[in-house]
Amino acid sequence: MTDTTFAKDIHKGLTAPLKHISSKYFYDDIGSGIFQDIMKMPEYYPTACEFEILSLQGCRIIERLGFDKPFNIVEFGAGDGIKTRQLLKQLVEIGANFTYVPIDISKKAIEELVSGMLKHLPKIKINPMIGNYFSMMEELSHTSVPALYLFLGGNIGNYEANEVNNLLKDFRGSMKKGDKLLTGFDLQKNPATIRCAYDDPKGITKSFNINLLHRINRELGGNFKTNQFDFYSHYNPLNGEVRSYLISLVPQNVFVKENQQSYSFERNEVIWTELSKKYTLREIENAAENNGFTVMEHFMDCKAFFTDSLWEV
Repeated sequence: MTDTTFAKDIHKGLTAPLKHISSKYFYDDIGSGIFQDIMKMPEYYPTACEFEILSLQGCRIIERLGFDKPFNIVEFGAGDGIKTRQLLKQLVEIGANFTYVPIDISKKAIEELVSGMLKHLPKIKINPMIGNYFSMMEELSHTSVPALYLFLGGNIGNYEANEVNNLLKDFRGSMKKGDKLLTGFDLQKNPATIRCAYDDPKGITKSFNINLLHRINRELGGNFKTNQFDFYSHYNPLNGEVRSYLISLVPQNVFVKENQQSYSFERNEVIWTELSKKYTLREIENAAENNGFTVMEHFMDCKAFFTDSLWEV
């Protein structure tokens, strides 16, 4: 069955003055597999940095929560759960009374996550939820059980400034007094380090982006000739933004059957595919304060490349 939202978004994006495809469409089964390869690249530091934080500072994070009764740990977009497992393992070891609530729109992703988590932590209590983050948050907001919300991986960097505020306002609106939010932020650093992480020499990130075109071909009946597109990524150290693009190498027309529409590309015309914002600590603190949160502590890796920032309502 065709995803009509996908088709509509592709039409909207490919008819815009600056063509764009939302980065949320990276993650079909194939794209998710490629992203697992990206996370294993030596150049891609965010995963290792956050793994270090949750492994070595998990006890300190737990201590700062201050929950004295049963609580939930609610995670948005948990992926394979390997990083989160470092924190949950320490909670299990100290006998904390908590329930892990992973939320994802993909049933397959949730099933694999739950299976992997129970394999490594058989005693953990899991209450998975499948659906949109905010409808699930609305459901959870009616319980009196305190919660730690997790939004890890630096995913907040994929949102424009106004979208960040909207996202945090939605989080804040569903949280109760005393609830906590642990959010991953990639920090500004040597531009060369960032450039290599987002445009690797083996071309894995290029494949990740090109898969967007393959996905349109597979699911929407597109006829993109992917060898006629290249990949480009640019980091601006002045505003901390990485922006990634696909570039049409020749003048061409692409037909998408689902939309019964042909889309024209000029030579060297770009399709914007992703924003990945890198933050300063001041920017993080401003984002928290502007949206009704108090920053409790920034937990950083040993290189200060990345932080998991703990906020409270």
